[in-house]
Amino acid sequence: MKRIASLLLVSVFAGAITLGSYKLFFEKDNYKLVTTEQETPFITTSNLPTSASGAGINEVDFTLAAEKTVNSVVHVKNLTISKGPSSLSDFFYGFERQQTPQVGSGSGVIISPDGYIVTNNHVIANSSQLQVTLNNNKTYDAEVIGSDSESDIALLKIDAEDALPYLAFGDSDNAKIGEWVLAVGNPFNLTSTVTAGIVSAKARSLGRSQSFIQTDAAVNPGNSGGALVNTNGDLIGINTAITSQTGSYVGYAFAVPSNTAKKVVEDIMEYGNVQKGLLGIRGGDLNPEVANELGVDDLEGVYVSDVTEESGAEDAGLQSGDIIKQVDNITVHKFSELSGYLSSKRPGDIVKVIIDRDGKNMTKNVTLKKQMTVLLPATGFLVKNLSKEDKKKFGVSKGVKIIDVPERYSRYDLRNKVIIKVNDTDIDNIEDAEEQFGKVSQYGRTSFTMINENGEKEHIIF
Repeated sequence: MKRIASLLLVSVFAGAITLGSYKLFFEKDNYKLVTTEQETPFITTSNLPTSASGAGINEVDFTLAAEKTVNSVVHVKNLTISKGPSSLSDFFYGFERQQTPQVGSGSGVIISPDGYIVTNNHVIANSSQLQVTLNNNKTYDAEVIGSDSESDIALLKIDAEDALPYLAFGDSDNAKIGEWVLAVGNPFNLTSTVTAGIVSAKARSLGRSQSFIQTDAAVNPGNSGGALVNTNGDLIGINTAITSQTGSYVGYAFAVPSNTAKKVVEDIMEYGNVQKGLLGIRGGDLNPEVANELGVDDLEGVYVSDVTEESGAEDAGLQSGDIIKQVDNITVHKFSELSGYLSSKRPGDIVKVIIDRDGKNMTKNVTLKKQMTVLLPATGFLVKNLSKEDKKKFGVSKGVKIIDVPERYSRYDLRNKVIIKVNDTDIDNIEDAEEQFGKVSQYGRTSFTMINENGEKEHIIF
């Protein structure tokens, strides 16, 4: 009996502990969320009217721009015939190396109803045959009218039966950071692909003197040469490059600004090559070290380290130490902005340059001139046209002056000498030098005839 009573007491005690534990640890109070009305809400919205460039994603209509663009963007197929590496048997027995066809693809943009198409130079480089397929699946053979490797722009032409849909060039200088854009092209051979994003940045240099528009609209291999358009369907860029360790899109891409592409296309059609209008300075971005050396607090602008002789900058009175703050209506924060704007200009154009000199703003009207220097193929020599002083000093009327050489040629003492012949061909100017050095083969011998500062001829064979 005592044992039963003990068990009953233990059971009651255990039940009490269990009930208490549940109340303490598991049963929660039933709270209600109490809200109070505030006269001034914490988050406010603007009552100002919104535009397409500043509207939210749900307020932007991309359909108009997409409809205008997809029929004007084409698929470009590049057939290249390459030969395999030669072997000893090829050399001894005269075997011909096997020709291997390689097919590359990209995009292009129709810019006129009669079939002119703009694309990237790297899309059509080394092509044996080019084919263009329209959005309606019609295919045409394409002719290369001209190209420019520096801007990575090429102009093609097809002959179609009917007038073609085309895109008009917009003004890329007016593109704003944060503005909605569409990228249209043929990534991975998926024709007529449209992606949306914003202008992430402008005047990206990518390590070159060229200026690019950066966007976060998805761009992949095959998009090269395609269209970057605003919400009005205006062509503001030619999609050109991505930066990626995988080779695919990782969040941002780059486009050649339409003002640059338009100018290159017009030059090719009118002159057959690109006319480059040069300011005539050397310089770079301001940084804390340069600003400290100059004794200035401003870190925005282009510092002029040197002015090229007989250039438009020298004629206008620009000096070493000047800081370029503005060119025409473009505020200059860095060198890529300056070079990007000037890439849309030609020799003879006049630009208004605002500079800071010793803390005072000055305005200089600079007439752009033709390219005075060129980096020669094969050797990497930097040469320039002869000035009046050079011709008098060296006693010559033609030739090009070497102003810099790669390190591997430093022991030859070539700087400041004038090249007058290459392989017995006279050299008049940098155009002649570029053409002749372009023919130089690394497997053969090349002779240079030069004049030194004492007026003596020198012959060097490489």
